Amino acid sequence: MSQSLIPPAQTWGSDGLSVASVQRISPSALAYLGDAVYELYVRQTFVFPPQKIQNYHKQVVSWVRAEAQAEQLTRLLVHLTESELAVVKRGRNAAPQRLKRVDPEIYQNATALETLFGYLHLTDPDRLMTLLKTIALDVPPDATHG
Repeated sequence: MSQSLIPPAQTWGSDGLSVASVQRISPSALAYLGDAVYELYVRQTFVFPPQKIQNYHKQVVSWVRAEAQAEQLTRLLVHLTESELAVVKRGRNAAPQRLKRVDPEIYQNATALETLFGYLHLTDPDRLMTLLKTIALDVPPDATHG
């Protein structure tokens, strides 16, 4: 019988895992998890009011693409603690450097955001929700800077 790496009591809706145990997870794995957490949050936000699936998809993609995530990181930086900034730096440094579709700096920042969200999902879900709520999803992503 195999054991889960994360005991069931320490998954969704819990108080989170210890920082020490999460620091053993690679930034890429945290970004992988954070990408899913962020997309679920965005999907959940746009599911109301009810509309056609194509409209949901268009709205969600506009928020989860790398360019939008990089913008969101820029907006969140002023709200982050010193330890959260260290997680962001760790995620940014772990991002691959060679990409065809996106500027490497944009991709690094998007990966950093995903890493932070994965980290907070595991260590401090309440803090994650606080940061997610600071992202104004009612404003188009490219209109958030200015």
